[in-house]
Amino acid sequence: MIATIAGPSPLWTIVRLFALWKGMLVLVAAGSALVGPVYDTSASLLLAPASNSSSSMFLARLSSWDAVYFVQQAQRGYVFEQEWAFGEGLPRIITRALRGLNSVGLLRDGGLEAIAVVGVMVAHVSHLLSSLALFWLGALVLGDQRQALVAACLHVLSPAGLFLSAPYAEAGFSYLSFFGLYLFAVSQSPDAAAYGGGLKKDGAVIVSGFLLGRATTFRTNGLLNGVPFAYAFCRDCLRFLSAPSLAGLRRVVVLGVAGLCIAAGSVWPQAVAYTRYCGDSLAEGLSRPEWCSQTIPSIYSFVQRRYWGTGLFQYWTISNAPLFLLAAPMLYILTRSGWEMATASSGESAEGVKITAKGDMADLVKSLAAAQIILAVTALTSYHVQIITRLSSGYAVWYWWLAQRLAGDKKAGGFGKGVVTFMIMYAGIQAVLFSSFLPPA
Repeated sequence: MIATIAGPSPLWTIVRLFALWKGMLVLVAAGSALVGPVYDTSASLLLAPASNSSSSMFLARLSSWDAVYFVQQAQRGYVFEQEWAFGEGLPRIITRALRGLNSVGLLRDGGLEAIAVVGVMVAHVSHLLSSLALFWLGALVLGDQRQALVAACLHVLSPAGLFLSAPYAEAGFSYLSFFGLYLFAVSQSPDAAAYGGGLKKDGAVIVSGFLLGRATTFRTNGLLNGVPFAYAFCRDCLRFLSAPSLAGLRRVVVLGVAGLCIAAGSVWPQAVAYTRYCGDSLAEGLSRPEWCSQTIPSIYSFVQRRYWGTGLFQYWTISNAPLFLLAAPMLYILTRSGWEMATASSGESAEGVKITAKGDMADLVKSLAAAQIILAVTALTSYHVQIITRLSSGYAVWYWWLAQRLAGDKKAGGFGKGVVTFMIMYAGIQAVLFSSFLPPA
């Protein structure tokens, strides 16, 4: 398929595949809007209760499920307690994009329908940019532009499907994660002539930490992007202790600051909530919420536990067994790819799995693989397990692993093609179900 749409450059190939794939998904969503009413009409009632136009119905199909929360938050911020389960990153970007469009005379009404339109635009642009960022990241880390191109195209075809077209956080999270990790990879590169000296690389680390912190405001699992930083911090601390130098000290400090930036993406929203609901400025007659007295007063953890029933083994019920079956393929892919990439050597196996990077860059790949395994285990034990299929869109290692297997021997290549077939089928079926407000979401 990639050969069929290949353009004069890798980036053009990604853009062409992106346009083709998104067009197919949008047609699926539009077709579902013409078939009949959805099970839940919250989105259509919220966006345009008096409108029966085909465009309004189509937009409502893309604004189902959690997208309703993101659209409302972009209009008026957090109001109800359960809304704190959704990060502020996407609503904030939508609000700023809408203001920018308003300033040039577009979408001036500023209503919920206009906000939903901007949310869809942000998702599409973010997904395209994340595909390009993954190509740059892969080309730098793998040292193989063809495999980097295949991995980026696999991200375009992600089984997350319509979630990367709707006002959801996954597309923005993927872009910020991949671009942030690209800058971090630049700082790990031994090619000083191509990427500048120590100060420029230190600057790349700080900007990387900032971007990954912003990614965490989109999705809290962005904290896992801190795993490579934590590993590099510990490694460079040992290097400094064994051979103290000003450059080594500067490196440790820079990594520490970048790591704090990533953590701030999760801590800052919790601090804002604590100030609002637990501080002395609480309105008279209102009692402090119970989560204010917890050892770690996190409104996010509280609402996830109370309203969404998450927590260690809380989702392990007989009624949820079908959702575990739906999540099983992606859990297997994430775990296997993470393990094989984390334990791979520089020598190529029959399946094609290898790490061409050396030194600090190889450490980056292995730490990213470890973060991916942690995600899979956490999703299995503590999340609504079915969301792993869309969460996986923001993790690079399994795309690289699959790209390498597609280039491996006949057995490995056949397995890789089977995974790609699963991705395309899952995304297509999921697009029909999502736009009809049917699980899994």
